[in-house]
Amino acid sequence: MQKDFLHVLSVEDVVSRLLACPPLACETKRLDALPRGSVLAETLLSGEDLPPADRSGMDGYAVQAADLFGASETNPVWLDRIGEIAIDRPPDFTLQSGQCAAIVTGGYLPEGADAVIMVEHTKPFGADVIEMRRSVAPGEYVMRRGEDAKAGHPLLPAGTVLRAQETGLLAALGITEVPVIRRPRVSILSTGDELVAPEATPCPGHIRDVNTLALSAMIRPHAEVTAFGIAPDRLEPLTAALKAALTGDGTPADVVFLSGGSSIGVRDLTLEALQSLGDTEILCHGVALSPGKPLILARCGKTLVWGLPGQVASAQVVMHVLGVPFLRHLAGHSLAASRSGEDNGRGHAFDQRLWASRQAVLSRNIASRQGREDYIRVRLDASTPGTPQAVPVPGLSGLLRTLLDSQGVVRIPARLEGLEAGTPVDVLLFDS
Repeated sequence: MQKDFLHVLSVEDVVSRLLACPPLACETKRLDALPRGSVLAETLLSGEDLPPADRSGMDGYAVQAADLFGASETNPVWLDRIGEIAIDRPPDFTLQSGQCAAIVTGGYLPEGADAVIMVEHTKPFGADVIEMRRSVAPGEYVMRRGEDAKAGHPLLPAGTVLRAQETGLLAALGITEVPVIRRPRVSILSTGDELVAPEATPCPGHIRDVNTLALSAMIRPHAEVTAFGIAPDRLEPLTAALKAALTGDGTPADVVFLSGGSSIGVRDLTLEALQSLGDTEILCHGVALSPGKPLILARCGKTLVWGLPGQVASAQVVMHVLGVPFLRHLAGHSLAASRSGEDNGRGHAFDQRLWASRQAVLSRNIASRQGREDYIRVRLDASTPGTPQAVPVPGLSGLLRTLLDSQGVVRIPARLEGLEAGTPVDVLLFDS
């Protein structure tokens, strides 16, 4: 019986439906157990000033800047050295005009000092007299009290991606636990009578399951992932395996990625298995995307199920273009992107302007079918001076070599019938 794709959507419509899914709930995490790329769920206030007092940014001498006005190598100024400031104790004296005090990087400035002169611009001149060979401005080489954080003021807003930089700031303020948006829980299921486990020796007509491990590798930086093995192309066991993937390891999955069986052949049963579950809404069956047209999106209760193409290149391109951005959206990265987006703060996790990319020029003409978005696998060739060339990597979507030989993809918008050689393009880079 001939089947047809149902609910074929444009990529733009698919993204719109995915963005309608809210980010996941908040949880508290210790800094030393914080997954990479965690997003702050709430605005944090600082409980103290950082630095807690004016501190030196260089090894040198604490001074009053007015004393060094006009100083130079040919016209030095001499100041009395009245002490040395230790790194672990605040000074117990006040600096007067005409005086200086030796200070190390991070040392607290004494009262009365408003600048630091680098030791390289000074020279000892007799007993406790220092020759100053340049002028300094007020505040020079001084880390002001509260410059990093002010007590009672916002420290980091909700939506901040907690990188090493933010983690360091939190640690400096004694904040060791933070509210972050939870990472998604993901289940992966492969389907196909022809599939065997990677460790097995396939008989004629069988192939090893690539998608479980390859897609897991793409997902793991962004979510917790559990594999649920291989389901055969029969409705009853496929439905049972799908139910297990939805249930997860005792905690329901937020997302299920099921590869294979999403097309319209007689053995493609994903759609039928999903519809048999009862509480299912089919969001799309078919997307105007190449490779990747057979994509199924369905909401089963609170879980979003993706029926990915079984072909390895198609599955990975769909995951790169739509799947990984969706996981990042659930983990709060649309909120983070809206803080840095160029469009009046309306960025989101699917905004390709904010993805890792490389500018290049297309090495040859590429044809495309108007009405669908094409993603062309390319390698970057920097063998000639100037901007690298994006060289298309030809091959069918079942070939792994087309992925191994490429560093990313070039998008051809649905309104175009192709791109000409020499066209400037953004290569959307695969994760390294």
